[in-house]
Parts: sequence; structure tokens; C-alpha cells
Amino acid sequence: MSPTPTPVSAASNPLSAPVTWADAQRATAFHAWLAQVAPAHGLHPDSLCLAAADAGFRRYFRLQSDHGSRIVMDAPPDKENCQPFVDIAALLAQAGLRVPDVLAWDPPQGFMLLSDLGTQTMLDAIQPDVPLANTALYHQAVDTLITLQRASQPGVLPAYDAAVLQRELNLFPDWYIAQHKGVTLTDTQRATLDSVFSQIIANNLEMPSVYVHRDFMPRNLMVGSEKLGVLDFQDALYGPITYDIASLLRDAFLSWEEDFVLDITIRYWERARKAGLPVGDDFGAFYRSVEWMGLQRHLKIAGIFARLTLRDGKPKYLADTPRFIAYIRATASRYRELKPLLRLVDEIEGTTAATGFAYGRM
Repeated sequence: MSPTPTPVSAASNPLSAPVTWADAQRATAFHAWLAQVAPAHGLHPDSLCLAAADAGFRRYFRLQSDHGSRIVMDAPPDKENCQPFVDIAALLAQAGLRVPDVLAWDPPQGFMLLSDLGTQTMLDAIQPDVPLANTALYHQAVDTLITLQRASQPGVLPAYDAAVLQRELNLFPDWYIAQHKGVTLTDTQRATLDSVFSQIIANNLEMPSVYVHRDFMPRNLMVGSEKLGVLDFQDALYGPITYDIASLLRDAFLSWEEDFVLDITIRYWERARKAGLPVGDDFGAFYRSVEWMGLQRHLKIAGIFARLTLRDGKPKYLADTPRFIAYIRATASRYRELKPLLRLVDEIEGTTAATGFAYGRM
């Protein structure tokens, strides 16, 4: 199945669109702020156009300046806290990653001027029907991830701990099962889910902690330079080293067969070991942990995509939910401890036990 990219980053949609506002008061405030910062940065306000919107409440505009194109973030402060974005951008830049420079910021109003990392994401550059043609891109992504992880220090970012993992897993029964599927779990089904969730969390937390981007995938990586640009990092935490490699290869909008996934994961594991990262000496054990970490993410995102549709009025995300159910079923079918989860998902979906292990291809 070919990917269905969804623009969610400031640069993932090169086709500009006019800027419209649902709130006239916010529009007035924005244009007043833009006029104020324009002279110092050589901005051309008349060139303003919509670049993209993300899964939250942020919007991104692009405009020209005397120094090239710039990005403007519109993040209503009652809905989005931009402080983590600013802090983590500085942290990642210090680590040697290519991230947007914060050129101007109005915290009370939620407007921010950023450098522009370009218009082409890694997802745009990928050839989905020719996996091996993308090897160099994925190797570049692996090197970027290792650069991020090597900079890790405890006590800098919030912990990706059991409470956070549990809260994320709960999105699956609360939003996907109850709200989207309209299913009320029996006491037995709920007990099964709780037991499996406990095992998933315990497995995840066995892995050493590093900086975790939490959405490290091709749609958030920018090509067009010697270094990949990195976007959408504002939710970064300090947690399991398996998370971001699972995100990279078990994508929300793009699926690969397992031979390609294995090839890139092995590349990552070998490079990480040489870099002194705590990935262990047994690739089989590491790969198992990546799968269990990916399972936590897939369950979470199935719930998030249902919530985006039902609560936030963004139905385009739910169209990709079958990919995550396929991920969940493929992983659960591999491990005896996860067979109860497979049976529960099959009951909810009206499907039969998985017999293949393709990562979401349908």
C-alpha cells in the first residue's frame, strides 16, 4: 500500500494557500505583531501564505524576507504552550542537529518567527515502491537520531515514565474502542487489556533512557541540505532508547516490508553500539524491545487519530488507522504474551488471527 502523506509540519506542503482566520480579533493581533517585527527581519508581509497545520492547534505560514523565506508559527496560547518548543530547539541545536532558529517570539500572543528549513520532507523524497532506493535517506536519518541520542543527559527533559506510557495507552480503549468503534468492553476484556498494558510498560521501561523526539519519522525530517532538518520536537522526553527507531520505521503514513525494516534497524543498532549508546550486544533482544515499544506507540496513535477525528474535527487522520491496527495485530501475533491482545483486537475489528508480518501493508 502506498503512503498517504498528510501535511503536518511547517514545510510539508510546498503548495501555498491563502491565510484565513476564524477569529477576527486574533487576525488583527497577528497582523499588528507581524508589522512590528517586519522591519528588523526584512520581512515582506504581503508574501504571507499558509504553509501547513499540524495535528494540534498550531498553524504555520511562509513569507519572504530580504534574507530568504521565513516561517511564522501561529499557536494560540490558550491551546498551545510554545516554551518547550523554544527550549528544545536550543537543546537540539546545541547537540548539533539542524532545527529552526527562533528569530522572534511573542509568548503572550503565541506568534513566532522561525528560519525555514525548506519545502521538502524526507517523506516527499521517498520512493515507496522501491525500498532500496531509500536506503541512503534512512541511513542519514539513523545518523541524525544517533546524534540526538548521544547528547542525552538525565534531568534535562521530563521523564517518559510509567505514568506517561499508561496515559498514552489508555487512549486506545478510551477513544478508539469506546468512541470510534462504539464498543463497551466487558470486565474480562478490560482485565485482559490492563494485563497486557502492564506487560508492555514493564518491557518498555527495561530499556535505558535517552532523549526521545517522540515523532521521529520522515514527515518531520527535512531534506535539501547536508544535514537532515528536524521538526515537531516540542514533545520530546527522556525515555526508552527504542522509541524513535520504532517511530522511524513503523510510520503513521508509510509502511515497509519487514526485510527493509530489519536492514535499517540493524544499521541503527550497529552504529549506536559503535557510538557507545546502550542498545545491548544482542540484536534479537533489541529488536524484540523495538517491537514492544512500537506496539505501545501504535496503540496510542490509534487512540489519538480517533480523538483528532471525533473531538477535533480532523477526519483525515482516521483514514490511516487501519495501518496501526495492522501493526498491532502483526506484533501481537508474534509473542505468546500478546496473544490475548490479538484476540481482543480481532473481536473488536471482526477480523481473524494474523498470518503475516508485513508492517501495515494491506
